Amino acid sequence: MALVTLSLGSNIERDQHIRACLDALAETFGELMVSRVFESEPVGFEDGRNFYNLIVAFNSEWQVAQLQTWCKTLESHHGRRKDSPKFSPRTLDVDILTVGDLVGTHDGVTLPREEILRHAFVLWPLAEILPDLRHPVDGNRYQALWTEFDDPAQVLWPIDFEWQGHKLPIKPN
Repeated sequence: MALVTLSLGSNIERDQHIRACLDALAETFGELMVSRVFESEPVGFEDGRNFYNLIVAFNSEWQVAQLQTWCKTLESHHGRRKDSPKFSPRTLDVDILTVGDLVGTHDGVTLPREEILRHAFVLWPLAEILPDLRHPVDGNRYQALWTEFDDPAQVLWPIDFEWQGHKLPIKPN
């Protein structure tokens, strides 16, 4: 059993797609840890629609290939097309960040995902729900990495968001 962390994002019908994604994750993987939802200005996108971003963590015995297939199928189910340009608006973006302490390329997925250390919309919510967990390569705790993060060009802010009657975040007991 490994702790899996995923980054979720949407800038088209954001509320609808994020809630549906959380529903699907809970139905498939059970108990979830869920960060607050953060609204962020798009990074690298010409379309100016803001994103909703958050992090979800759960325990799973699935292999990386199974997780990746499931995530891409969910994106497709929500209208994401494989042939869309890289920096185009999206209904749903689900990226595997970590699977336990795996490092390197596994089933075509590079772990840990480099965006953890590069993007505030990934690191802040990750530090929020798993502050004492260590980055598998860097070795530093996520909270320490977030405290030291400094990129004023990345603008984001937490928003009020409810899912299944719970105000986010949902942290481990």
